[in-house]
Amino acid sequence: MEAGTPVVTSQMISVEVNGTTYEREVEARRLLIHLLRDDLDLTGSHVGCDTGNCGACSAIVDGTLVKSCMLLAVQADGCSIETVEGLAQDEQLSSLQQAFSDHHGLQCGYCTPGMLMSATALLRESPSPSDEEIARAIQGNICRCTGYWNIFTAIKAASGQEVGE
Repeated sequence: MEAGTPVVTSQMISVEVNGTTYEREVEARRLLIHLLRDDLDLTGSHVGCDTGNCGACSAIVDGTLVKSCMLLAVQADGCSIETVEGLAQDEQLSSLQQAFSDHHGLQCGYCTPGMLMSATALLRESPSPSDEEIARAIQGNICRCTGYWNIFTAIKAASGQEVGE
């Protein structure tokens, strides 16, 4: 860096989250997950690993599934962000959320927000996904409870496909 070049330590950003626009001054190093949870009080997304491995912090930014612990908040300036809080409409669970409840895909719930966002992105791309597509879509999310069968079944049910219990 050249002498006399100012160091940017914070920046004003504007983001639309679940249909609401927010303007905040954020530190240049602040992660998107911390903007969502700490600044906007949208605590549905979880911080699991801070390394992008677990997927608990997954959100959809301008239509693309991202791990919000791997994205700086300033990189989201001007973007439209969807979090798990935005899935329900008029206090009604989305069909995907209802399928997670009906098919016991919730388990302990820690991975659930990330799984729901990954499944939302999948179902938008492929409304009737194959088993392979479902497996690939959730491979970036770690469930620490028991396994993925109930989650897998819930996603299949939400797509309108028949599931064996």
